[in-house]
Amino acid sequence: VQLVESGGGLVQPGGSLRLSCAASGFSFSSYVMSWHRQAPGKERELVAAIGIYDRSITYADSVKGRFTISRDNSKNTVYLQMNSLKPEDTAVYWCKRPGRPDYWGQGTQVTVSS
Repeated sequence: VQLVESGGGLVQPGGSLRLSCAASGFSFSSYVMSWHRQAPGKERELVAAIGIYDRSITYADSVKGRFTISRDNSKNTVYLQMNSLKPEDTAVYWCKRPGRPDYWGQGTQVTVSS
C-alpha cells in the first residue's frame, strides 16, 4: 500500500490549494479515504472523509463550507480542495486509508500566511 500526497505549499489567507493523494497497492474504490492534519503544538485531527462511491462525506466543523473532499476511482486518487484558507489551516496534511492496519501518506505541508 502506498499513499503519496501532493499539492501543499505556501498560500496567502483567502487563497486556495488542492491536495491530491495518489493511492496504489490496494483496491482503492473499496475503501473509505480520509484527510487529516496536525498543526504545531496540536493533536492530529480528521479534516474530511469520503465513503465508497462518494457516499457518506464528513467534514470537521472548522472546514465545513470551505473544503471539499472528492475521489476519482479511475485514477485511484482522493482530493481535498481547500478554499478561503485561514492561517489556522496551517498544518501538515496526510491522507489515510482506514483499516486494519491504517495506512498513511508521508504528509504535505500547507502554510497559510501573508
